[in-house]
Amino acid sequence: MLAVDVGREFVRLALADLVGDIAARGDERRKGGETPAELVARLGELTRELADEAGAALEDITLTVFGTPGIHDKETGSLQLAPNLPGWERPGAIELLAGVVPDTPYIVENDVDLAAVGEGAYGLGQGVDHFALVWIGTGIGMGVVIDGKLYRGAQGAAGEISYLPVGEGDPLVNRGRGMLESVASADGVVAQAARLGLEGLTSAKDVFDAARRQDPIACQVVAAESDHIAHALAGVIAVLDPELVVLGGGIGVQAGDLLIGPVTGRLRDLVALRVPMIKASTLGTEAVLLGAMAVGLTTARDLVFERAVAQAPPG
Repeated sequence: MLAVDVGREFVRLALADLVGDIAARGDERRKGGETPAELVARLGELTRELADEAGAALEDITLTVFGTPGIHDKETGSLQLAPNLPGWERPGAIELLAGVVPDTPYIVENDVDLAAVGEGAYGLGQGVDHFALVWIGTGIGMGVVIDGKLYRGAQGAAGEISYLPVGEGDPLVNRGRGMLESVASADGVVAQAARLGLEGLTSAKDVFDAARRQDPIACQVVAAESDHIAHALAGVIAVLDPELVVLGGGIGVQAGDLLIGPVTGRLRDLVALRVPMIKASTLGTEAVLLGAMAVGLTTARDLVFERAVAQAPPG
């Protein structure tokens, strides 16, 4: 089976056998402004390269699982709430993915949902029936696991916490991102640092590194980020009562040492009962791919079994 993570900055692919062993793996930085057709063509090229590396043919790929930002609208065949994938909001755009591995079934899932599945199968969520994976990076999202199963909601939009009204300013200023994402994503962290007069830093990582050096302005930014996250999680905890909250994404993983303590402390003032465990993901950038594999392996095995039964001689 083939697992594909179509991220905002990178595409990541893994070709695995039905046991779950990875036969070939590849990453590539995305080109800005590519059309859906161009992205699909490049994914097809990368898949052929992986198949060659693994000594397999495209016909050997039983199933492909794609993890993407946004929500797959099955009625229109489009991808909604994914501003970093321009053109995919058009009706029928999702059907282009059939061209990556022709004549092969495919599944499209939200990337953060897959990351939550990956946490449950391979990470901190193993053995935990109720947990949330909160993704904080270039975007913000959440995957929800209830009674050991991924919860998608009526429209597949459960966990779109980037639209929570948490933060400063007018929520209508940036309709494509939502209020929480506007202030707490990587861009929001950099913008806050600039507003406070911290010059020469171009990434959230730079800001967090400065905070570790005890730069006073960077520490202010971290305090604001912690407050935003805590207020968002207070709403999540009040509704879902999770046993565990896993922080993923670039900020969640790389800045967990700076955020988890202050967030936990702030939550003690905001939630009614015990604060759940809050931990940084140990899966890093592999979470979405691992989730795609976990989803795909069961389905791929079933497909292989069904084909074997169909091809078996009668009697």
